[in-house]
Amino acid sequence: MKIKEIILKAALTSILVLMSIILISATEPGDPGSEPQVGDPPLGGGAPIGSGTLLLIGFGAAYSSNKIYNLYIELKEPEKE
Repeated sequence: MKIKEIILKAALTSILVLMSIILISATEPGDPGSEPQVGDPPLGGGAPIGSGTLLLIGFGAAYSSNKIYNLYIELKEPEKE
């Protein structure tokens, strides 16, 4: 594969992921209702998971960027025997 093809595929994948994240975050949550909660709290507590998701996406983007850069360097260097 040529380097341009690899970069193009990585860019398209990144664009698709970012578009899906934007579309998911654009949806508004439903009406929580006015009635108080009765009974046990939900499993796992009521902690928000939004910031953890963003951290996971950020670390995944950094890891994939590192892999693409290493592949670029590997393909750019002349073969050593």
